[in-house]
Order: sequence, then C-alpha cells, then structure tokens
Amino acid sequence: MNTLPLTRRDFLRRSGMGMAMLGLGDVMAGAKPHYAPKAKRVIHFFLNGGPSHVDTFDPKPALERYAGKPVPSHRLTERKTGAAFPSPFKFQRYGQSGIEVSELFAKTAAHIDDIAVIRSMQAQVPNHEPSLMLMNCGDSIQARPSLGAWLTYGLGSANENLPGFIAMCPGGMPIKSAENWQAAFLPGAYQGTYVDSKHEQVDRLIENIRSPHADAHVQNRQLDLLRRINEAHRRERSDPRLEARIQSFELAYRMQMEASDAFDVSREPQHIRDMYGEGVHARQTLIARRLLERGVRMVQLWHGAGQPWDNHDNIETNHRKLSAQIDQPIAALIADLKQRGMLDDTLILWGGEFGRTPTVEMSGAKSKLGRDHNHYGFSVWMAGGGIRGGTVHGSTDEFGFAAHENPTSVHDLHATILHLMGINHEELTYRYAGRDFRLTDVYGDVISPVVA
Repeated sequence: MNTLPLTRRDFLRRSGMGMAMLGLGDVMAGAKPHYAPKAKRVIHFFLNGGPSHVDTFDPKPALERYAGKPVPSHRLTERKTGAAFPSPFKFQRYGQSGIEVSELFAKTAAHIDDIAVIRSMQAQVPNHEPSLMLMNCGDSIQARPSLGAWLTYGLGSANENLPGFIAMCPGGMPIKSAENWQAAFLPGAYQGTYVDSKHEQVDRLIENIRSPHADAHVQNRQLDLLRRINEAHRRERSDPRLEARIQSFELAYRMQMEASDAFDVSREPQHIRDMYGEGVHARQTLIARRLLERGVRMVQLWHGAGQPWDNHDNIETNHRKLSAQIDQPIAALIADLKQRGMLDDTLILWGGEFGRTPTVEMSGAKSKLGRDHNHYGFSVWMAGGGIRGGTVHGSTDEFGFAAHENPTSVHDLHATILHLMGINHEELTYRYAGRDFRLTDVYGDVISPVVA
C-alpha cells in the first residue's frame, strides 16, 4: 500500500475531479423543461450564403417604381451597389392568411397558414463568417456553443443510440466548418454530429460506423476493455474532454444498428419518396424526418458547402435553380409531419445568415444583376410546434433595405426557439471562466406575436 502523502497538486486534482464528474453526470442526463414545451424537436433549413428576402418572402412593389433609379433609403453596403433592382420573380397571395410569397417557393407557400414569417430580422455585420456564428451560436466573435448544443445540454436526447444533434451538409462543410455546430465550452458530447449527405450508403454517410475487422461480439469486448482503460485513466485526471471521448466511443457502437435504419430511405414507401422528390436535398430532408421521429433533438440541413445562396451575380438564374432543389422537399416535410401528427410538436426554422440588397451590385460601371450582402433587414420563417401560422411579424422599409417595424435580433429568435422548447432562455446557463453563460448572452425577448 502506498502511504506517501498526497501532494497539494494531487489533492486538488483528485478532489476536483470528483465534483466535476458529478456535475457532468447531471449534464449528460439532460435537464427538465422549465415549463410545458410546445415543441419537442427542431429542424433548421440553413440557406447557406444569404437568400434574398425581396425575392422570396418580402415583396417590395416600390422597387418596380424606382427601377433603374437611386433608392432614397440607400444604406452603406459592403461593396458598391447601384439603382433599385426589382425582383425578377412574381409574388402572389396564398392561403386564408393571404401572405405574399415568391414563385420560387410556391410549393412551400401552399402551407403558408402553418408558417409565421419574420420580415424584420437583423444581423450585426455584412460578412458571412461572423453572421454564421451569430445565427448558429449567438455570438459573432467569441467561441460559443451552438443552438443545437444548448438544446441537447438542456433537454438531452430521446434516443441513447443516436446523437441528440445532427448537422447534414452535402459535399463538405460550410465556411467555419464544425464551429457552426460546436459545443465550445459545453461538454464535447453536445457537439453536433456532421454527416456528408451527398453519400447514400450509411458506411460513407457516417465515418467509421462499422468496423471492417470485427463483428459485433468482438467490438463489444473491445469497447469493454477500452472503457475500463479509460476509466482508470480518468480517475487520475479531471478533463471533461476525456469523458466526451468515452461517450463518443460508446455512442458510435450503439449507433451501428439504429443509424443504419434511420439513414436508409429505401425503407420508405415509394409514394413518400416521390412526395419529397429527387436529389440530395430531398433525400436529406426525408432522412431528417426519420431521425426526428427516432428522438433526435435537432437536425440542421445545410444547403451545400461554400455559399450557394451568395448570388452576387445572375440572381434570377441562381436563385431559381437553388429554390427548385428545396421547395418541394420543404413542402413535403410539412405535409408529411402533419399527416403523422408530428407537426404540432416539431419546430421548423428556415433562413440564412442575412439577406441581400434591394439594389443591384456593381462591378466597375457594369451591372452583374446580382445583390450584395444585407444585414440591416431580412426574413426567416418558422412553422410547426407552438407557432401561430399565417402570420407576418415586422417589416422592412418600403424598399427592403432595413428592418422598420418591430426590428428583431438573432437573440430574440433564439429566445423564442428556446421558449417553444419549454426553456426560459435566461435560466439555461452554464458556468465557465467564472461567469454564467447563456445562448442569448444578456439580450433577447420572446417574439410573442408568432407564438400560438
């Protein structure tokens, strides 16, 4: 028996580890909602690059009157922009609510009475990287946990064999890569699991989902040995990253059967697959529904790596092509969730990191018929769990340059999402570096008019 006295460092390390592991155990279990939730799960369609609000969900007839003329409310933009650029797309009223939507999202617009459009969103700067961080993590500069990480930290996952938060982006990662779904200072187990949805076989969708060298029995024995070694290693250290690594090994093993089933859309009836349509975005949307009904807390669906919606030129051709890839899948998801009785407790979020200018972007003295970044005012929409459908909240000015009525921050949006999930955004906190942090920092008000 070792009777040597503990050094001060050993004592602090061992006593501190015990308390840290106790706290981590509570975290891993997930907390109870602060009040009865209206939604149990979230699916986020992220239109990477910034879709144009004046070409999708925010019609601006004044742009027709000012076509080719300077806009009186012109704001300072990232690059030189020119005269008013009327939308090349037709808008019309849909549903009993009569909300106007562009032809680009005509199929989605058929469900407008289930949708609340927020037309007065604001970001902080007209740059992709900080705006991505703001929309996904609540802070444009500092490394902060993502929305999905906060949700799984606060509520846990309803399926121990699947991650609580999954991010699908076909063709590689977007700008800022995994920072968009990071856990930051939360335990690493809450980071989003990335899936490259361009692949169809589950072995390629999820890296290392199966061992090429061992069957399930052998893997179980290996995992048991690895667990015992890691536990012995952990007893001498206080490092949440080690706990997260142990969790990831065990989750990967448990996922093998469950994930193989969830990602296999061939198990769906043909009429369901036809409803979602063809292509990678149809497939990943159908996979998302299968994941949500198996207890995954949040699924984020990215529209491609890079910034496909960042249309500085030829916006008519590019926006038309891009919307055709996701309009039918989004409409199908709403209909599919509704017929399965899942729409009432599934929250759908649609949008990008900012909008685009109502003026034409210029290259020298020659127009490229595109639009520049615009953080002053843009649109997002929500549908499903707890949302008052058929409503419009806020507005931009008559040209669509800036939020005018009821300006809405990303902190307000996050506060509302947490509220719908049964969480008071001011009370969901995590102590780090001597202070309590939350997703909304010290800001945010629930957008009550869009809550049913």
